[in-house]
Amino acid sequence: MSQRQLALNAFILPTGHHIAAWRRADVPEHANHDFAEYLRVAKAAEAAKFDAVFVSDSVAAASGNGGSSLDELALTARGTRLEPFTLLAALAAVTERIGLIGTVSTTYNEPYHLARRFASLDWISGGRAGWNLVTSSAPAEALNFNQDALPEHGERYQRAEEFLDVVQGLWDSWEDDAFVHDKASGQFFDPAKLHVLNHQGAHFQVKGPLNVARSPQGYPVLVQAGSSEPGREIAARSAEAIFTAHQTLESAQAFYADVKGRLARYGRSPDELKILPGIFPVVGRTEEEAQAKYRELQELIDPRVGVNLLSGLIGADLSGYDIDGPLPPLPVTNQNQSRQALVQELAAREKLSIRELYLRIAGARGHWTVVGTPVQIADQIQQWFEHGAADGFNVLAPWLPGGLDEFIELVVPELRKRGLFRYEYAGSTLREHFGLARPDNQYVLQQEQRAAV
Repeated sequence: MSQRQLALNAFILPTGHHIAAWRRADVPEHANHDFAEYLRVAKAAEAAKFDAVFVSDSVAAASGNGGSSLDELALTARGTRLEPFTLLAALAAVTERIGLIGTVSTTYNEPYHLARRFASLDWISGGRAGWNLVTSSAPAEALNFNQDALPEHGERYQRAEEFLDVVQGLWDSWEDDAFVHDKASGQFFDPAKLHVLNHQGAHFQVKGPLNVARSPQGYPVLVQAGSSEPGREIAARSAEAIFTAHQTLESAQAFYADVKGRLARYGRSPDELKILPGIFPVVGRTEEEAQAKYRELQELIDPRVGVNLLSGLIGADLSGYDIDGPLPPLPVTNQNQSRQALVQELAAREKLSIRELYLRIAGARGHWTVVGTPVQIADQIQQWFEHGAADGFNVLAPWLPGGLDEFIELVVPELRKRGLFRYEYAGSTLREHFGLARPDNQYVLQQEQRAAV
């Protein structure tokens, strides 16, 4: 029996992760905006003792690349969804133990707003909040924020690093016992335990302090999504979980070793960062049943949607190319560089046409697709987990709610039988689920270090 146990997050896209999942008869028509559907998925994941639900975000209706984005909006359910903070706060009130991870970009937000909202979510949920830090990569987002174009890749990551430093400084504005609430003396808080940030940097000037007390987890769990060189370095320096995409065991192992190997430079140990690739599982009681389910989904893809989806992933408009021809040579994108590299490598390795390529990524969008029986899927999960490729997975249900229900009903018991996944929660916070320590207040730590000299 393995001493380590998997972390499992349910990654919620309202209709599921397959680009055509919304066309299935058993997918609710109004899932994008029906809170009851989100709650149904969150409750199912909590009953199965998942670590967290994970919510992505984009601040534009069209996230593709090129002239076919209006086609994509007309033909898919991707264009609209609920805003993560509002959604997760609502879920916090009607769930008890499951973590709540929300994606918020550092490109089109301000540190003070984000620090305040996540600290509030951590209080509302009793210590279950997590921030998935991303830099926006969709050109359409820039047009909604007084910009004509997406900032350069390197600039976005420089802003992200400073953004994170400011947010953490604000979260430490108050020491854990700063608020004394002494009714007899009239003293509400201890001024010696208040710390004003006074940050002045290349991108931000933020005085502070934050007007929310230090939250139950100290910091919400810091999740990072991005596998480019700057993304890996941010993860090694500060992240506590990283969401990444890999097609093969060898690729995942190389990434795992690289990022874990960087931690020592920042005085961190390997177990302080959970590496969580995405997995897109299509489950059948027989292999034939699983393959049939996958084929049914693939047959629902409109070619215009497939080309647009692929264009968005690689950062280049493919609408003018022969769909049955090869992927053309591409310049390095200013969008998602690690995903572009992954898709190009897949196309070259398997000699795929544009049509074949979009069919390969239409469900998982570059993440790991596994089609098979519960035993077959559990075998592959166990292999990645026990051979240096993953600490757990973000589960990308092909369609919702049924795709997640099937994974919970069929695969989770197989993982438990092998000692790979919990039967019950051992703690109540997301940090406890992930086995992460509560961070010290940086100002208290500095004081202790000075006193020890």
